[in-house]
Amino acid sequence: MSAPERSLEGSRIFILEDESLVSMMIEAMVEELGAIVVASHTQLKAAMDFVASNHSEIDVAVLDVNLGGTRSYAVADVLRNHGAPFVFSTGYDDGSIPPEWLGYPRVRKPFQLDELADALKTALNSPKA
Repeated sequence: MSAPERSLEGSRIFILEDESLVSMMIEAMVEELGAIVVASHTQLKAAMDFVASNHSEIDVAVLDVNLGGTRSYAVADVLRNHGAPFVFSTGYDDGSIPPEWLGYPRVRKPFQLDELADALKTALNSPKA
């Protein structure tokens, strides 16, 4: 018997995105899906500090792969180590993502609301989470 599917309604979402307008768009999408933005960060260090201290408050995260030339895999690793699911947001094709991260849900920029919803649901209901 499988576990019931987790809903996005009321889910607590952490966002890491270095572009302000894209971040605001993702926040609006998350709220439209009935979820709650627990925090939104633009820089790796601030995101690492938040995730390390608040990982239990995060149901799922949306992580921009490229933060002004720095990759967000360190945040993904912390989330993974705490069993918190995440979705990568990227403008890159699969060939530029390291093999160890290819099995995680991702949305390709620019993405639509339904694409984000599907990726978040996949992450929330993944056996990796």
